[in-house]
Amino acid sequence: MSVAIDVINRSSVMSDTQAAAITHALQTQVDRDFGPVWSIEAKLTFRGAGAKPDPHNWWLVFLDNSDDATALGYHEMTSAGLPIGKAFIKTTMVDGGIPSVCASHELLEMLADPYIDRTVMYQETNQAGRIYALEVCDACEDDVFGYDINGVTVSDFVHPTWFQGWRGQHSSAQFDYGKHIKEPFQLLSGGYISMMDFRGGGWQQITADTHHMAQFRAHVGQRRERRRLPRNLWRPSDPK
Repeated sequence: MSVAIDVINRSSVMSDTQAAAITHALQTQVDRDFGPVWSIEAKLTFRGAGAKPDPHNWWLVFLDNSDDATALGYHEMTSAGLPIGKAFIKTTMVDGGIPSVCASHELLEMLADPYIDRTVMYQETNQAGRIYALEVCDACEDDVFGYDINGVTVSDFVHPTWFQGWRGQHSSAQFDYGKHIKEPFQLLSGGYISMMDFRGGGWQQITADTHHMAQFRAHVGQRRERRRLPRNLWRPSDPK
């Protein structure tokens, strides 16, 4: 089944022409790159200034300023209880980021885990293992790992193999689209993942600078360390 998503431009610093170009690139990314790997289909429809979104569709909205001091984007739910992704264009630009990468990140993670309730378990032994949140862009979210589609930079994303710890360090599998990641659970510079260890401690956010498999060090305290709004903070939301 294909998901219908309205892409809505409510940003004062992005023209409808720019937003439409990003929408086209995102459609290509879903159709050509992301969808076949994750078995997901989506049809994106751009809604320009003044256009009303379909209340029966999911929404991806381009806004100006973040209402969460730690987030350049996140997803929650529409007034109809359907997923809505938000990319804060002006905040991303002030932070030195690329708005189209933020929009791509939010779209792909909304498609993979629309209600933030999907996880992957990796069991090492009968007594040891971890549960990972099904986040598909966090491990490689930094803009430097993005790639070009028709002049628009979009986010890198992990493949399902990233969650398959049994593959080991010398596997021939591809772990992310850009082929930057070389082994399961590796976090690139600026990357992170939410994880819960079987042995206790609750949910933890592991960043690249603390992860034992990290290839690079993250920039401590950067805003991009968190893109996801916790489910307990979700509220019905409309594009404004």
